[in-house]
Amino acid sequence: QVQLVESGGGLAQAGGSLRLSCAASGRTFSTELMAWFRQAPGKERKFVTAIRWGNAITYYEDSVKGRFTISRDNAKNTGYLQMNSLKPDDTAVYYCAVAPAWGVVSAQTAYPYWGQGTQVTVSS
Repeated sequence: QVQLVESGGGLAQAGGSLRLSCAASGRTFSTELMAWFRQAPGKERKFVTAIRWGNAITYYEDSVKGRFTISRDNAKNTGYLQMNSLKPDDTAVYYCAVAPAWGVVSAQTAYPYWGQGTQVTVSS
C-alpha cells in the first residue's frame, strides 16, 4: 500500500510560479512512474507530466512543455512539479499518481495509487 500526499498548491497570479510536491510513503515503496494529472473545473482529468523513477526520463503534455518541470528525489521518495509562467488555464486540482509497473504513461488506468489532490488557482 502506498500513500501519496501533495502539497504546494495555492493561489498564484498569471506569470507566477508554484512548486508542488508529492511525498510517497507506505510499506515497501516501489515505483516505475510518478505522474501528475489535473482536473479543471467542469472538465475531465487529464495527463500533465510523468517521470520514470529509475532513469528520470520525462514526458510532458504539449500545453505545459517549456513551462513545467517534473523531477524527483529518490532518497526522499518525493516528486516535484515546478510550474512557471502560470496561466489562468492552469487552474485545476492537481493529482499525483504512482505506477509500480510499466504502463501507458498518460493513461490514468496505469496508476493504482493517487493522492488527494491540491488546488492550484491562477488569477488574471
